[in-house]
Amino acid sequence: MPHEVHAVVAAKHGAPVELQTILVPDPGPGEVLVAVQACGVCHTDLHYRDGAINDEFPFLLGHEAAGVIESVGPGVTGLAPGDYVVLAWRAPCGNCRSCRRGRPWYCFDSGNATQPMTLRDGTPLAPALGIGAFAEKTLVAAGQAVKVDPSARPEAAGLIGCGVMAGYGAAVHTGAVGSGDTVAVIGCGGVGNAAIAGASIAGARRVIAVDIDDRKLDGATRFGATHTVNSRGTDPIEAVRGLTGGHGADVVIDAVGRPETYRQAFYMRDLAGTLVQVGVPEPDMRIELPLIDLFSRGGALKSSWYGDCLPSRDFPVLIDRYLSGRLDLDGFVTETIALDEVESAFDKMRDGRVLRSVVVL
Repeated sequence: MPHEVHAVVAAKHGAPVELQTILVPDPGPGEVLVAVQACGVCHTDLHYRDGAINDEFPFLLGHEAAGVIESVGPGVTGLAPGDYVVLAWRAPCGNCRSCRRGRPWYCFDSGNATQPMTLRDGTPLAPALGIGAFAEKTLVAAGQAVKVDPSARPEAAGLIGCGVMAGYGAAVHTGAVGSGDTVAVIGCGGVGNAAIAGASIAGARRVIAVDIDDRKLDGATRFGATHTVNSRGTDPIEAVRGLTGGHGADVVIDAVGRPETYRQAFYMRDLAGTLVQVGVPEPDMRIELPLIDLFSRGGALKSSWYGDCLPSRDFPVLIDRYLSGRLDLDGFVTETIALDEVESAFDKMRDGRVLRSVVVL
């Protein structure tokens, strides 16, 4: 029998989100029903609301979540009611060409729940990133629910489901930051600060935070930045070179995703350095660089999808680092809010007033 729950729905392009009653089915084969305890407000949710992802309205928003499994469907193993989980928007299938080549973090056929969640009138909802967790309960594929230590408070734990994992993984997995490396991170929001934390934990000797907001730069030091550069009034390329012996950083992470920051990151690298783009650009953005510079500077230009993570491997590790005091997940939580405050949280996020607003249910 379907469950009637309150949820945040983006009904149409650009319109404010609405708190509605939706129907969530009992889990079918390979699915689990999760009672959501907390869910972070991410820029991706705003992209869905504004139609920047696709136009499959209405959307059920929310994807950065932690909760407890309420029931499991036929054939589900390794999960049981009462398990504490963080939800992942990538659930490797094990069968696609990437999984078969031993690269499940690139899975091209990631699993989602088969049954739709709907409005009361039966209209199917498109869940954000296959999750839809701005809701009292949500239905996901079993592979999207990753068991973690229940000692971690849900407001913090849920954040590794997207933004923290994306930034941390951009440094540790995609950028392969190692002991003694120099790292620059452009953009000190949630993802950028997670990249800073990841680089610091990985052993970087110098982590340079770049932003146009002194408040964000001050906050970046909490996560491990050793130096800061305000690029509003300073050439960030020259500043980073000046902090790295005139050479540039070994790894530069663009956590903004705009042509101007990508260009800065490209020239901010040392020769043969690595550029990692983890900030999500808008579909119409373009970048133009001299081909001779692409050739002569060498190195690697990479995109980081979800921090190139394997949730079943990485989520428990990040939670352990949080519980041991090595990863400050609590520092990302600016405020806790109710379901009916998501629209105002979008406004704060646009203005740069929060790292994360977190819905607590």
